[in-house]
Amino acid sequence: MLKWIDMPPVWLAGALALAWVQKTRYGFGLGFGPVWADLLGGLLVGGGLILLALAIYEMRRHRTTVVPHMEADRLVTSGIFKRTRNPIYLGDSMILLGMILYWDAVLALALVPVFVWVIEKRFIEPEEARLRRKFVAEFARYSQQTRRWL
Repeated sequence: MLKWIDMPPVWLAGALALAWVQKTRYGFGLGFGPVWADLLGGLLVGGGLILLALAIYEMRRHRTTVVPHMEADRLVTSGIFKRTRNPIYLGDSMILLGMILYWDAVLALALVPVFVWVIEKRFIEPEEARLRRKFVAEFARYSQQTRRWL
């Protein structure tokens, strides 16, 4: 059961909940400014959702899993995966940052690097170790050509 709770969307939901609590209960009168934070926040959330959709589409097209704890059947290097090795996690991070800006949760900005660190340690590094073992030469070539985040 813990394996299914320990998933990136759950970590994202937790970070979003903390940001929302900070915004509603502990604002301390801090703010980013009226319009630009809403616009940038919306663009980040929209961009994050697009990244998620593109990545999931590409993984489904190659008939491999999107579940982080499962073994991949294929190494996906096409589509959005040509630009970043982790478009889903990048999209999650963009959604978190976008919502923090939109909610004007200034103090919650500290959650973004914490979230990225957790995702990297709990999911990216183990996933890449499995891919490195299964697709030895192909993953080595892919990781040299494509950055982990951007």
